[in-house]
Amino acid sequence: MRLLLSTALLLPGLAMASLTTKNIPWDLDGAPYEGMLVFDDKAAPRPALVMVPNWLGVTPEAVKQAELVAARGYVVLVADVYGTKSRPKNRDEAGKSAGALKSDRPALRRRVAKALEVLLAQKSPKVDASRVGAIGFCFGGTAVLELARSGAPLGAVVSFHGGLSSPTPDDAKSITAKVLVLHGADDPSVPPDEVAAFESEMRAAKVDWQLVSFGGAVHSFTDPNANVPGRASYHPVVAARAWAMMDALFAEVFATKR
Repeated sequence: MRLLLSTALLLPGLAMASLTTKNIPWDLDGAPYEGMLVFDDKAAPRPALVMVPNWLGVTPEAVKQAELVAARGYVVLVADVYGTKSRPKNRDEAGKSAGALKSDRPALRRRVAKALEVLLAQKSPKVDASRVGAIGFCFGGTAVLELARSGAPLGAVVSFHGGLSSPTPDDAKSITAKVLVLHGADDPSVPPDEVAAFESEMRAAKVDWQLVSFGGAVHSFTDPNANVPGRASYHPVVAARAWAMMDALFAEVFATKR
């Protein structure tokens, strides 16, 4: 609840709609997965967003975060990229699960792409399949950038304090989405050489991209529960700016149906 209330204070004009959350199961490669769909069941068809949460996966906190986004006029699927048999219980388990997928980018892409497929298949609520995007936080930022590199048909992708490395930078040539990276300038998890390599990757592929580097911010700057000084800390001013930049990009991209 702290995440919901704290973030709501950062989003002036946010009107919390009557939101519904719905468990959405699927299978991939013979394994069970389950995400959470968040939507306003009284609304007309809306733009759809795949949201990949941080390395802890589908948690109550991630669902609250998705509610904040859905209340702004989207249908949001909190993507399960670990599977129901591999839900991290702590940071150590999360590190192992996320690390395994970062080391196997094809598997990571397949899992996020499946979540996108599941989202677009939803008929109730009605999803506007002509307006689709993806957002991710920390490890989730890495995941949605990989989805973009796969050539997925997305209008825009937004990474919040996500990892930027790519073992196959030439794949950026397949990106069709507009890319927005919201980065803490002092984030020790994403060092300057990784940022520079990402910028070179985007330039070489001629992607429509932006990278905003926030001074004074480290990792997890949107997470009110992050409290590791110098490494992962909530920054309310930067968080508010980051949310506003996400809003502006989606307003631009979704103003006209693709």
